[in-house]
Amino acid sequence: MNIKEKSLAYFKCFSDKNLEELEKFFSDDIYLRDWDIEEKGIKNVLEANKKIFDNVENINVKPLNIYEQKNFIIAELEILVNDIDKLLVVDIIRFNESLMIDSIKAFKG
Repeated sequence: MNIKEKSLAYFKCFSDKNLEELEKFFSDDIYLRDWDIEEKGIKNVLEANKKIFDNVENINVKPLNIYEQKNFIIAELEILVNDIDKLLVVDIIRFNESLMIDSIKAFKG
């Protein structure tokens, strides 16, 4: 599985709100930053995701464009929250040499 395929699988697990499967994508020292969150370490990042999932009925991540460069993915996403609120987001995802996600930076817009 290449990093683009792995990213698509990650977005599906996120949409499914599946923390067990998400954990399999993350390196132990993963870093997550968005407009509200900044966390480091797999336990803290999973807890941040759990808080997001607990606060929404459903969430659907739709990749609009994915750009691949070495060990990075830049993904333009449309995220639909509770079938009502649409967010346009850009994720910059970095993979380590073991193809585990070690950094996710998300930006609105």
